[in-house]
Amino acid sequence: MRTVEVIERRIHVMQGEYCVSTDPGVMLTTLLGSCVAACMRDPEAQVGGMNHFLLPGTDDRSQTRAAESYGVHLMELLVNDLLRHGARRERLEAKLFGGSATMQGLCDIGALNSQFAERFLRHEGIAYAGGSLGGDRGRRIQFWPTSGRARQAAMRKNEAFTSPSASLPLRALGGEVELF
Repeated sequence: MRTVEVIERRIHVMQGEYCVSTDPGVMLTTLLGSCVAACMRDPEAQVGGMNHFLLPGTDDRSQTRAAESYGVHLMELLVNDLLRHGARRERLEAKLFGGSATMQGLCDIGALNSQFAERFLRHEGIAYAGGSLGGDRGRRIQFWPTSGRARQAAMRKNEAFTSPSASLPLRALGGEVELF
């Protein structure tokens, strides 16, 4: 009997970014507070991806903020790149994470992000396969794009958002949830 070693490659998705992969050895990761990440895939085409947006979006072109921060822009980029990689719109499914209320007394941008993401999926006819939105803590997310498996670990209250090292495993900080 031969032992096969599986080498997993982690790709960290930062605010304003998205990533699509057909490689079963890839795991996408991100850190979320009030931001939302959509993890989408086509199970038949074995392609998936993740985005990470900071603000829900606006149709007002006079806004001076970079379009890359907006959910509307990143959702469209993610869907279109999945389609370019062989996905079919009617087979897409998504998991949504983030949208926490991280700053008391201020506008709840996390709730606005969450509402936008759910509305986008409904409007586009993309199946909502679960996830975790809201709350008052940040999250560490791992997503395997070809299988659709996702794992979340809650961050400690007031834990600083630092980019994870590619060599360190995700560790549960309380409330770990795994979705298949």
